[in-house]
Amino acid sequence: MAGLPDRLIKAAATGLFAGALGGAALLAGEILAASARRYAKPTMGLALRTSMGPANAPTLRLVLLGDSAAVGVGVEWLSDTVGGQLARLVADGGPGNGPRHVLLSSVGVAGSRSSDLSTQVARALLGAKPDVAVILIGSNDATSLRSPEEAAGHLVQAVRRLRSAGVRVVVGTCPDLGAMRSMAPPLRQIAGALGRRMAKAQAKVVTAAGGAVVDLAAETGTVFRADAGTLCYDGFHPSADGYRVWAHALYPAVARAAMSGV
Repeated sequence: MAGLPDRLIKAAATGLFAGALGGAALLAGEILAASARRYAKPTMGLALRTSMGPANAPTLRLVLLGDSAAVGVGVEWLSDTVGGQLARLVADGGPGNGPRHVLLSSVGVAGSRSSDLSTQVARALLGAKPDVAVILIGSNDATSLRSPEEAAGHLVQAVRRLRSAGVRVVVGTCPDLGAMRSMAPPLRQIAGALGRRMAKAQAKVVTAAGGAVVDLAAETGTVFRADAGTLCYDGFHPSADGYRVWAHALYPAVARAAMSGV
């Protein structure tokens, strides 16, 4: 994810409230306030590459692809990113899942849209092939007003390429943008509606392509709406607590994908 894009600003300004002078003025003020916020940036020197778990346990290569969520924008420590917390859960194991030696990496790039996944897939398949890929994408597609069908088309191509290479794929669909406190109502509701449309399109194509779907909005949106601490200082990117919520939502699907390759 990134800051509030110009296209969302333009869409909101000419959208539902544009016909009413009072509503348009209110929305314009909210747009200016959201645009002026200081948004978190990728942490320089945060190399999302590590290993976790006992060295004598079965090895699992786990790679993250996608936008700022895949590189942990909003936190400063690798262990606080969604990838770091997810890798720890997999390494520790659970009921029916023994411990793993997890080799974690990320090829995600902050600000990415689904159309950027092709390059990321190519990077992910360089060298030793990953066992499981987790894709976190959709927020920037939604807020930049990309067609859900067009964005989903790029996503399904990425899933198919990974599956053809023998990589199991888990996709965390567009999160609940209506929970982002960097935007005030009714701008927040507009973003939330765009995110739901994107997530629905994503889920449809990923399932058909043989990937596993985790509906982040449905599974974690209530928590993000109730607890401001799940977001970092910018009110847009997750905090360590927010990434932990996502990691626990993703873990069952990732654990099943890991076990399917045993």
